[in-house]
Amino acid sequence: MESHLGRYEILEELGRGEMGVVYKAYDPLIDRFVAIKTINLEKLCDEEKDEYKARFYQEAKAAGRLNHPNIITIYDLGRKGDMAYIAMELMEGTELQDIVAEKQPLTIAEKLDVSFQVAEGLAYAHEHGIIHRDIKPSNIMVLRGKHVKIADFGIARMKSSLALTKTNKIIGSPLYMSPEQIQSHPIDPRSDIFSFGIVLYQILTGKLPFNGDNVNSVMYQIVNEEPQKPSALNPEVPETLDRIVAKCLEKKTSDRYQNVNELTRDLHSCRILLSQTNTNSANPGYYFEDAVAPGNRNINTGQLIWAVVLTALLSLGLYVMIDYLIHTTHGAH
Repeated sequence: MESHLGRYEILEELGRGEMGVVYKAYDPLIDRFVAIKTINLEKLCDEEKDEYKARFYQEAKAAGRLNHPNIITIYDLGRKGDMAYIAMELMEGTELQDIVAEKQPLTIAEKLDVSFQVAEGLAYAHEHGIIHRDIKPSNIMVLRGKHVKIADFGIARMKSSLALTKTNKIIGSPLYMSPEQIQSHPIDPRSDIFSFGIVLYQILTGKLPFNGDNVNSVMYQIVNEEPQKPSALNPEVPETLDRIVAKCLEKKTSDRYQNVNELTRDLHSCRILLSQTNTNSANPGYYFEDAVAPGNRNINTGQLIWAVVLTALLSLGLYVMIDYLIHTTHGAH
């Protein structure tokens, strides 16, 4: 293990991937702990080395432009021999992938909150011209207090930059790809929305919407088949969320949410309705239907009956009083 990378003191290894290692390190200049993500280029030929190096620095350039609470913060980047590295925010938390795999008990409200934060981070990135291209649970960290951070913009593409891959080269994780990624069609932010839909489905149900014996089978399903509704696998999922997932997973980009802001608005509305439903479950005197706008309460059946009875009694009392006065008046004459 390296002892130092630039000014950073390497403390321990946090994880290892195909092309590099993630370390916990200490920055003596700022007096803080950081995560160091490396990529080892020594085994690559010169052409591959240039491509991976460019892609690695693209991650720093892309993510370094983003300043949002739901996106990991990039501090610095450097190079040591055939090793490039990025210093970034050290996140003490759990990958969403582990939470889903271990089936950790999250309420629907918590699952919706995690998903909403991912969408918020994506919306910000898209507004700054950056497409993630590889949204998946292993690129999403859940910190203390269920705070969410999106990581790994290593294959993000800035609209204003030169694309690093050829048309026939797939970039991304096949299980979470959009139909247009699989078919090597042009990519825009709506591709991230499709991938987000797969992640949302998995958060809600613990299962992938497209699941086959091999990668080719999964990719065929993504392009051609419709998944089950999330509520078919998890009865706690409300119909509103079924509709949101279905819109994210439309095969045609023109049928999907056209931007993540539309998606976040629907997720926010769903959060409000779910919160109100939970509140009213604790107070059975009131209820909210799915179509009821926030803040519009309806009287329940029991209250309605009492209101009718009280109205009838008041009307009867008023009638008796009027009748009494009429007869009294006539008697006086």
